[in-house]
Amino acid sequence: MTKVVISGTGVYTPPHSISNDELVASYNEYVRRFNEANKDKIEAGEVKALEPSSSEFILKASGIERRYVMDKEGILDPDIMCPRLPERSNDEPSILAEMSVAAAKEAMQKANKKPEEIDAVIVACSNLQRPYPAIAVEVQDLLGIEGFGFDMNVACSSATFGIKAAHDMVQSGGAKCVMVVDPEICSGHLNFRDRDSHFIFGDVCTAIIVERKETCTSKHAWEILGTRLLTKFSNNIRNNFGFLNRAAPEGIGEPDKLFVQEGRKVFKEVVPMVAQLITDHVHEEGLDPQKLDRLWLHQANINMNDFIGRKVLGRDPEAGEQPNILQDYANTSSAGSIIAFSQYSDDLPQGALGVICSFGAGYSAGNVIVRRLAA
Repeated sequence: MTKVVISGTGVYTPPHSISNDELVASYNEYVRRFNEANKDKIEAGEVKALEPSSSEFILKASGIERRYVMDKEGILDPDIMCPRLPERSNDEPSILAEMSVAAAKEAMQKANKKPEEIDAVIVACSNLQRPYPAIAVEVQDLLGIEGFGFDMNVACSSATFGIKAAHDMVQSGGAKCVMVVDPEICSGHLNFRDRDSHFIFGDVCTAIIVERKETCTSKHAWEILGTRLLTKFSNNIRNNFGFLNRAAPEGIGEPDKLFVQEGRKVFKEVVPMVAQLITDHVHEEGLDPQKLDRLWLHQANINMNDFIGRKVLGRDPEAGEQPNILQDYANTSSAGSIIAFSQYSDDLPQGALGVICSFGAGYSAGNVIVRRLAA
């Protein structure tokens, strides 16, 4: 059977960073204005007063200290509190495609790949800029890649589902080399006026090249030993924004047209599901979970990752065994585990074993077991 490898990764980091202190200052000013404007109704018990946020609360709840964004001014303006990203003409590259190209070029450089050596492009992310034409086809065109491209969305699991699709195409002979890109502008679907979630997300784009082992010349290669996907329907993480919104004008602008979640339920239900998925998958590949050298987990919440790490390894993860990038990037949806893999994989020796795992809305979870090849 054809052996398949990840031969290169790339990360595009947006130019702007927002600290917890900056975000809290903006949110608390919005709270002050709201409570002042609704003072009489609040005193009459008709409206509930909003509570302020704090950097200490954010750090304890999530492990996040800052996040990168495509636009900073709009998010921090109490009158706007969302990114301002002007529309571009149809003759200009879309924002997601532009981000994808930047990450893809870094991945191609690491993988020693030229455009003519890549057969397909998959754009896998939580929020696509448009339904058609596919962002992937635009990225393919901008990079000068022949073949085909398509978009897919499995929310926070999009990257690992994309790797699975790429792996299966390469293994079956449908393609020799596939580019997977994950452009995530999560700030666009985040409700910055919601105390429980206003701090969660950041923006980024990652890229992964998947190819046959026999064609790989990269010093950054990891063989894919196995892939596993899992989905279970849940309403606990949801976004109801879509093309049918205009057909129901009474719902336009409602909170459910942005990211909403039942955080405690998600923690209680997703964490054991993911830990079991990783453990079962590793066992089925004839490996011992306790001998995994590294876990590159979805970067949503440090407390979730710590719990999963303990369940999989049977102990508290040691320093470096479960790298987190939350403190700098926040939750970047599907891209988080790939950022962690890209930044914390080259230090491991030949033969090292690891797991790339992402999970989130759906519920969905994707697991990829990898082994380091010789540099």
